[in-house]
Amino acid sequence: MTRITFYGKPGCINNTKQKALLAQAGYELDVFNLLTETWSAERLRSFFGDLPVAQWFNRSAPHVKSGQITPESLTADQALQLMILEPLLIRRPLIEYAGKKSAGFDQDEMEAWLGITSRKADLESCPRAQHQSACEETLR
Repeated sequence: MTRITFYGKPGCINNTKQKALLAQAGYELDVFNLLTETWSAERLRSFFGDLPVAQWFNRSAPHVKSGQITPESLTADQALQLMILEPLLIRRPLIEYAGKKSAGFDQDEMEAWLGITSRKADLESCPRAQHQSACEETLR
């Protein structure tokens, strides 16, 4: 069986759905807590590839939703430093498979890269996002 390294947030509804899709497609998962992992700027940067800096961010993170952090105004170095200090800002999941890395769960990309298919549903936006503290509550 083929193994995928999956960095997600425990308790995240969408990460749970994403892991289930990968398992149903026949992948074994090595799952790690994105929030407690020790990140360096170089290691974290390797997951973002050619994505613009603004797309590195979890749009449901409280500091992004509130406007305290504006991803579009940050340099790559600034973004990485903020994410190292506050991993909740990182777009998730981070996935590593066969030497390739990615951030987020774009279903078209996952279909092309990993061969998984699913009903096209939003598997990235937090369904609890209307509650500003939803992410913070699951950290406790």
